Amino acid sequence: MTRVLVVDDAATVRLYHTSLLREAGFEVAEAANGLEAVEAAMTTPFDLFVVDVNMPKMNGYACVETLRSETVGTAAPVLMISTEDRPGDADRAYQAGANLYLVKPVAAERLVRVATMLTTGKDPAA
Repeated sequence: MTRVLVVDDAATVRLYHTSLLREAGFEVAEAANGLEAVEAAMTTPFDLFVVDVNMPKMNGYACVETLRSETVGTAAPVLMISTEDRPGDADRAYQAGANLYLVKPVAAERLVRVATMLTTGKDPAA
């Protein structure tokens, strides 16, 4: 089963993303900030990270940089989802190591489709 770590400090957003991904057949764990995500990634392999940008303790950019660093060293895809929609926000995410950057709100069908594409390389709508 494909394992996903949903990282967001907003419990309602975590619950929403987790519910959608579980209904689609993913095994989902949660973290409330970047630091918790890094700790989880050091003990459990994940196939996909869904990461918010603005979080306490460690923001999403620092989280992704740490996930990509030698400390954690994961090559699993990272989908960043944020309310940040200023010029340069997506570029900063890609520079940190994200594979895709989406702006909230993300429609349920789109989240599941993108998660499937990032973990299987196949478009479930095709």
